[in-house]
Amino acid sequence: MTVTEPSSARSAPASSGRRRRRIGALVAAVPTLLVGAALVAISPGTAGALGLAPAIASTPAAVAAPVQWRWPVPPPIRVVSPFRAPASPYASGHRGIDIAVVPGATIVAPEPGTVSFAGAVAGRGVVAIDHGGGIVSAIEPVDALVAEGQAVAAGDPIGVVSSGGHCSGCVHFGVRIDGEYVSPFLFLGGIPRAVLLPF
Repeated sequence: MTVTEPSSARSAPASSGRRRRRIGALVAAVPTLLVGAALVAISPGTAGALGLAPAIASTPAAVAAPVQWRWPVPPPIRVVSPFRAPASPYASGHRGIDIAVVPGATIVAPEPGTVSFAGAVAGRGVVAIDHGGGIVSAIEPVDALVAEGQAVAAGDPIGVVSSGGHCSGCVHFGVRIDGEYVSPFLFLGGIPRAVLLPF
């Protein structure tokens, strides 16, 4: 049977198709990154919290699963608002996750990269890191400890939590692939299991 693409799909830029395939491959890789404990930790609404809807087709096996990033905030990890994919680039949504954190806490780089921005946006401090391959992470509100163009390794301090932003007592962490926001859980792999220590 022959399947014919709609004319709109044939006229779409090649870069848009590549971006959809890359994001689709990341979405397909999520089940291998998540463990049962992580799924329990982020219930209810696991699929929505992970930003897996709407599903993106075309997932070539040639694209490798991403390396699991480290969390940019110190433990314990508590996500207070999940990623909510917008219906269109200009529609409402939540283009990242909000993570509870105390003021003054040190924020670290989740993966190696180069600082692509360190400064104020709309009155709040933002640090963005280019991880290569079109992948950029950003976190706010923070007072930067790094400068634009500086190379950082995973775990390097990049800033301290400051005030501002759209939530109180938390930071907003977002990830883009080729300019398109995706769920940070694609890279973080879920919330770490809580460990109870003896008295």
